[in-house]
Amino acid sequence: MSTNIAVLGAQWGDEGKGKIVDMLTPHFSAVARYQGGHNAGHTVYVQGKKFVLHLIPSGILHPGVTCIIGNGVVVDPQALFKEVDDLARMGVEVDGRLLVSEKAHVILPYHRELDVLSEARRGERKIGTTSRGIGPAYEDKIGRRGIRICDLLGDRQALAEEVRENVHARNQIIKESTLDWKPVFEQLVAHGDRLQPWVGDVSLYLAKARAEDRSVMFEGAQATLLDIDHGTYPFVTSSNASIGGVCTGLGVPPSAIGGVLGVAKAYTTRVGEGPLPTELSGALADRLREGGQEYGASTGRPRRCGWYDAVVVRYSARINGLDAIALTKLDVLDGLPEVHICTGYRTAKTVLTEFPADLRALSNAEPVYDTLPGWKSVTKGATRFEALPPEAQRYITRLEEVSGVPCAIISTGSDRAETIVRDGSVVHRWLSKELNVDDLRVG
Repeated sequence: MSTNIAVLGAQWGDEGKGKIVDMLTPHFSAVARYQGGHNAGHTVYVQGKKFVLHLIPSGILHPGVTCIIGNGVVVDPQALFKEVDDLARMGVEVDGRLLVSEKAHVILPYHRELDVLSEARRGERKIGTTSRGIGPAYEDKIGRRGIRICDLLGDRQALAEEVRENVHARNQIIKESTLDWKPVFEQLVAHGDRLQPWVGDVSLYLAKARAEDRSVMFEGAQATLLDIDHGTYPFVTSSNASIGGVCTGLGVPPSAIGGVLGVAKAYTTRVGEGPLPTELSGALADRLREGGQEYGASTGRPRRCGWYDAVVVRYSARINGLDAIALTKLDVLDGLPEVHICTGYRTAKTVLTEFPADLRALSNAEPVYDTLPGWKSVTKGATRFEALPPEAQRYITRLEEVSGVPCAIISTGSDRAETIVRDGSVVHRWLSKELNVDDLRVG
């Protein structure tokens, strides 16, 4: 009996989900993305070759695997076409292996304009979005005025009328805009023609896969602390990046999810505005940023860096029901004299050990740290837990203790081969055949 698993971010995104999905993909027949848009950036290194994926699931690098974009994703057709063309230039063909939900909503030109305008109006209270139209597209979806992929393939007269009304309404909001609806309509028609071979009923496909006992991996973008409901609101994305998004974003029942793997860095980062309790500054922050190449795959923006926050990961474990963690970028901590783990937040009145909803409480709190000795030996490239320095082993063990979740996978470098899979971990029980590191190396 095959197991379907969800792989999602347990912090503020950029945890290295792309690598984890890529290396596990050979054990699945399909990889399905359930939310977000091309604001996501999953970077995968294969034999020194760098692939950056924004909309297409990371499993696309493996022949024979079907990659799915669910109804919970908002799709910019131009961004999708560019990604397809870029992959083709690098020798990866998607035709026959890509399925896009007919129910997915489309990002339109005025969505990008509205995104920029919204950020500008917020001034010092800006969210720090990618300004790619993601939020406004979701706003139109919730406002029941969105345009879906199926609309591009259906009644052209009805599409023309909908585009005309929407563009007119947006021109009233963006006073300086003189956007003409006709070119937008014509562009959407052309997009529909190219999209048509990839479009289908994702929910039906996944139901058939379950009936035929074919395993599926559900891939999340962004992360739990950026979830619209459970993240650090309002400094969040516009979709449900946590486990609930799998069901709503793909049209599958909760029983379809056989396991949940959270991905967390051995430290913490976030992009954009909002709280980051363990944030560092100065030379140490620069050391982590440069060592981990902490720059956005989608935007190039430098990421804010801090120590590992166990309060955040414990919260993520509770929200998502994490069975295990894939710990990434352990090697970035190599050479530090000591490492710190945040286990709580000290306020004027108490020490919080659970993540608060009130961001004012969070912004005024002081992290409570466990301090452990660092390690001088190199962990990069290690493929066995026993090969790690004793101090690194102790650090991982302590992360497990304070986060409440076992680290089943440990990434020790950017390439898929630079990975430790813990013996006897829950990962072995999830997969249809026994997993070993050699399987992952071959990919």
